[in-house]
Amino acid sequence: MRPETEAELAETIAACRRPLHVQGGGTRAVGCPVTGDVLQTGGLSGISLYEPGALTLVVRAGTPLAEVEAALEGEGQRLPFEPMDHRGLLGTTGAPTIGGVVATNASGPRRIQVGACRDFMLGVRFVDGQGKVIKNGGRVMKNVTGYDLVKLLSGSWGTLGVLSEVSLKVLPKPESAATLRLRGLDTGQAVTVMSRALGSPYEITGAAHDPQAEETLLRIEGFARSVDYRAGQIQALFVEHAVEVDTDPGRVAATWAAIRDVAPLQAVAGDVWRLSVKPSDAPRLAEQLGADALLLDWGGGLIWARVPADTDLRARLGEVCGHATLIRGSTASRAALPVFHPEPAPLARISTGLRARFDPRGILNPGLMGG
Repeated sequence: MRPETEAELAETIAACRRPLHVQGGGTRAVGCPVTGDVLQTGGLSGISLYEPGALTLVVRAGTPLAEVEAALEGEGQRLPFEPMDHRGLLGTTGAPTIGGVVATNASGPRRIQVGACRDFMLGVRFVDGQGKVIKNGGRVMKNVTGYDLVKLLSGSWGTLGVLSEVSLKVLPKPESAATLRLRGLDTGQAVTVMSRALGSPYEITGAAHDPQAEETLLRIEGFARSVDYRAGQIQALFVEHAVEVDTDPGRVAATWAAIRDVAPLQAVAGDVWRLSVKPSDAPRLAEQLGADALLLDWGGGLIWARVPADTDLRARLGEVCGHATLIRGSTASRAALPVFHPEPAPLARISTGLRARFDPRGILNPGLMGG
């Protein structure tokens, strides 16, 4: 099923009597083990409104992300939250869509400085599990009255409604960027360096560590003179280390695209987990997880781990407070382990109540998020 209009989408869902597997471009299919009739949103495509001067974009949910980024590039603007491309990690094809980005709240390395996808959402249109069209928000910031369904739908993975249109705030692209590279640090030293850099006044927009390559990476962006100045200040801040500075635009972009898309964990078999933890817990977790490969982002607050198939990584968290999400798993792993970290009972009751309100028949991506 591939409706071409919002009205067709509403009619399709209203008439449906079986579970639906909601898909955008199908790029996250491996990480979304839902049984049901496939409902594709790719027919809902096109930019409805783009006002560069107002930093506002309104786009239909099935629009390819590449088309959105090309339109923004033409005006020297970008999606500030740097959405990840899962295809390399999951081995999928297709084209990521802006609706898929919003539905999964996909946010990359720059989240530590600017926030997540949901923080740039202005409005949504979606169809709930009964086939009812709902609109919330608007085209300017702070335009939400009543329940903030804009943020509720961001990260709901299609379990509350199927997005038909989204409104976003965009930002200008910076004039310049630089990657600062420190080599030979262990995970504990790397987290210390990243925390110190993030606590400095030098506006770090990326802080990652690759234990396999023993590389710690920091990113700064802005006007060229400001980037040069801040790069020098960071070198002075870490005078005990040899800090390499790279300002080549192509190399800087490629470096952070690799971090964003978790390139060090691609192309090798095994389950891949995404852990959200306190950065100060990252060094201890790096030891106790027993992973084949790791990648730390967000200053250590985000850990990507590749482990042998059928490994329950949540059991290795111990007393560390955090969330573990199974991003890529074997058939056995996906059958035995929930994709998302189990919620505490009070929160689970709220989640169940929300799903019952928006999808009383339980047909939208059933079982994906605990219901």
